[in-house]
Amino acid sequence: MESNKGVLEKWFHLKENHTDAKTEVIAGITTFMTMAYILAVNPNVLGASGMDGGAVFTATALAAMVGTLMMALFANYPFVLAPGMGLNAYFAYTVVLQMGYSWEMALAAVFVEGVVFIVLSVTNVREAIFNSIPMNLKYAVSVGIGLFIAFIGFQNAKIVVDSATLVSLYSFKGAVAAGTFSSEGITVVLAMIGILITGILVVKNIRGNILWGILITWALGMICQLTGLYQPNPELGFYSMFPDFSAGFGIKSMAPTFMKLDFSKIASLDFLAVVFAFLFVDLFDTLGTLIGVASKADMLDKDGKLPHIRGALLSDAIATSVGAVFGTSTTTTFVESASGVAEGGRTGLTAIVAAILFGLSLFLSPIFLAIPSFATAPALVVVGFMMMTTVTKIDFSDYTEAIPAYICIIAMPFMYSISEGIAMGVISYVIMNVLTGNAKKKGISILMYVLAVAFILKYILL
Repeated sequence: MESNKGVLEKWFHLKENHTDAKTEVIAGITTFMTMAYILAVNPNVLGASGMDGGAVFTATALAAMVGTLMMALFANYPFVLAPGMGLNAYFAYTVVLQMGYSWEMALAAVFVEGVVFIVLSVTNVREAIFNSIPMNLKYAVSVGIGLFIAFIGFQNAKIVVDSATLVSLYSFKGAVAAGTFSSEGITVVLAMIGILITGILVVKNIRGNILWGILITWALGMICQLTGLYQPNPELGFYSMFPDFSAGFGIKSMAPTFMKLDFSKIASLDFLAVVFAFLFVDLFDTLGTLIGVASKADMLDKDGKLPHIRGALLSDAIATSVGAVFGTSTTTTFVESASGVAEGGRTGLTAIVAAILFGLSLFLSPIFLAIPSFATAPALVVVGFMMMTTVTKIDFSDYTEAIPAYICIIAMPFMYSISEGIAMGVISYVIMNVLTGNAKKKGISILMYVLAVAFILKYILL
């Protein structure tokens, strides 16, 4: 046992990072549980483009496993990778269904984007961008992501729904009138209870509080189904709370999507535009996630830099190209990694545990596909709170720092995008400091000016 501890210490430097193996394992399980929904969602989203759902499931699990293992080995960070939400929707609904590309061509665009990323990572361009962003904006990114993932949690649980006012609270009265309370309505109630339970576990400082919150909320759902309070309604997208083992445990074949890349349109302007769009969103989503989660975990040094960031960025870049070969959309660092960090995860051991679970999910897909979104939603909401506490580090006495930070924070949930939040923060930071005569005093880097101009041109030209 001692030798095992010695190996873990040698590889992951647990003591140096103020953690231990038990904490890391719980953090890895928690991160996996909060993002296991991607295994169910990604095949559905990419299936809209005509891709085989079973093949996409296998590609999703393998891309997540390979990318996350690289993150652990190259950077020793507790960040977990998987095919990203938003990027998969852009792949299916915009590139394929709207622009008319085949999914094979879209996979080729993702592959090329990954190769460009590898070059940018090796040549320090991505690292330079990370380091050029001022500290107050980095704190703002963490807070903005907190609000963003809390909003996603509310949406996943159906607590917040579309309405004439854009969004509003779920109508229990309307659910009773429509006869959907026993399927949809009860899950909203369970999610709300789950948020309170998870919050209480956090207050009580129970070890593994976020993971326990997920499991307890899911268990309550099973009890409701057994007692008849919850009734599955597949037509509305509400399924049994219990895993379905009727199809067995076999791995679904990846053959329909594996290496099905079509480079025939690689020289066209449209193809390059698609590559750039993938590139832009992935670049700033990844940087935003690294900034936000790392600042919350106190991983940034005194200059606001992230040690070993090159390994983290390279893992993300290689995983994107590998994922495209497997047959899935852009693989990126997941913001849900914050849930593992909130549990105390600080090293690559957290990532290794999550990667192993993604590997196991290939064989145990019925279990992981049965985790309902209302059970993971409380985790996202509570982790959002934890990330939002970073707001106290922002210097609100200097309005040229505070206002751009505020714009960055509110843009993320309202524009439903980490990358748009960063863009708005960078543009407002540069313009406000230049026009108020503070730019020279602040020592704003040349790269910040370049980024601000690039973001403005993006809005004008794209």
